[in-house]
Amino acid sequence: MSNKPYRILGIQQIAIGGPDKQALRRLWVDVLGLQVTGQFTSERENVDEDICTIGSGPHRVEVDLMQPLDPDKKPAVHTTPLNHVGLWVDDLPKAVEWMTAHGVRFAPGGIRRGAAGFDICFIHPKSNDEFPIAGEGVLIELVQAPPDVVAALG
Repeated sequence: MSNKPYRILGIQQIAIGGPDKQALRRLWVDVLGLQVTGQFTSERENVDEDICTIGSGPHRVEVDLMQPLDPDKKPAVHTTPLNHVGLWVDDLPKAVEWMTAHGVRFAPGGIRRGAAGFDICFIHPKSNDEFPIAGEGVLIELVQAPPDVVAALG
């Protein structure tokens, strides 16, 4: 699987879910000192999240602290404490096209605007017969890197 038309540049985010994001904030914000830089609520994604950051510039990493809007609905952002890992990619559309052609299963929803304002999509945690490559139990978010991140990490 060489000659890929894209490059994975680095970690963009980790997302941590729980039934109460205030409990998560006590550790990540109050104790560890991450900065809360935004907030995102989405009925479609069933999430109420605080967007926190560590580091600066293109080396900044998001730590999203998430709780469900409705604990009985899906997606259930609180049932897996480490909800997903986000990876910077230099050309998201090309990456999705190439990966799909090579058997990678993506979660429903396609490429769309994410909580932090970047285009995103998700590699499904489970494979199937049609798409035998997946996250093996881990949800993986691919995030379109902005030009400064591509320049710094590429």
